[in-house]
Amino acid sequence: MNTGVKITAFAAALAATFGTAYGVGAAVGPVDGPKKAEHATQAGHGETGGSGEADGHGGHEEAPGAGVAAAAGGLQVSEGGYTLALETPRPAAGSAVLRFSIKDAAGKKVTAYKTEHGKELHFIVASRDLTVFRHLHPVRAADGTWSTPVDLPAAGPYKAFADFTPAAKGAKPMTLGVDVAVPGAYAPKPLPAVAPTASVDGYEVKLGGTLAPGKAGELKLTVSKGGRPVTDLEPYLGAYGHLVALREGDLAYLHVHPNEGGPGPDVSFTATAPSAGAYRLFLDFQHEGKVRTAAFTVYAGGAAGAGAGAAAATDGAHDASGHSHG
Repeated sequence: MNTGVKITAFAAALAATFGTAYGVGAAVGPVDGPKKAEHATQAGHGETGGSGEADGHGGHEEAPGAGVAAAAGGLQVSEGGYTLALETPRPAAGSAVLRFSIKDAAGKKVTAYKTEHGKELHFIVASRDLTVFRHLHPVRAADGTWSTPVDLPAAGPYKAFADFTPAAKGAKPMTLGVDVAVPGAYAPKPLPAVAPTASVDGYEVKLGGTLAPGKAGELKLTVSKGGRPVTDLEPYLGAYGHLVALREGDLAYLHVHPNEGGPGPDVSFTATAPSAGAYRLFLDFQHEGKVRTAAFTVYAGGAAGAGAGAAAATDGAHDASGHSHG
């Protein structure tokens, strides 16, 4: 079975503009095979156990406490002397360009970063109701200003996350978050219902395993197409799959990297939820030269809340606009 990997887990101290997290939830079903011990890392980040990522998260320091959720702090706009400064906080609905920078304690824009998973900085944008998800890779100008095109399909509140490690000596990996408001009439959608499978662009992704609060569990995602297992997944940012989890309500953020293995049909992850509640899982995988995103709703820590039912996924066109590479 795939070896365990370090997980990243961010619990937010910031209250959500809309909605509150569900307090209890249900696991998504058993995963066959032995469980491997999780190795906790620097609060808020994790490392791969080896799925072809040469760079890994080299700036992460190991720490004791396997299976324990990381401390709160993943959604703050400032941390460790660094601040996420968004220059376009109110973009229009539709195609937009977001510009931002990371500023140090002196207010200067950061221009040097460590490369992690093939990029200096990873940028996630999600709607507050968790029905829109974008994994972006913006371009940095010489002065430290980042920019990226993004498709924001409807008015309402969004959250943007910057995942990075400054190159400065002693700087730690971090994820900072900032609110984004798209003007216009806002009608939040209900959280998509729970189910073990999601369909996206002709692919079916099956989810098995357990997401539990404060305890490491294995999540296994199995990719098939036309009823046949996909055994030739392609590396995406150096791995056969990337998984982001966002908690309903405050959008606490977990970025999980896969256990050793591949190239499919199974991609497994070791993950610890920071608390009980409802989460949306977003799996990015690449096949036939294109990145696709399958999305699931799961509950950590008890019986599922109201609305359990079919899974949701991001279709191919949605993915194309949601994965921008600079």
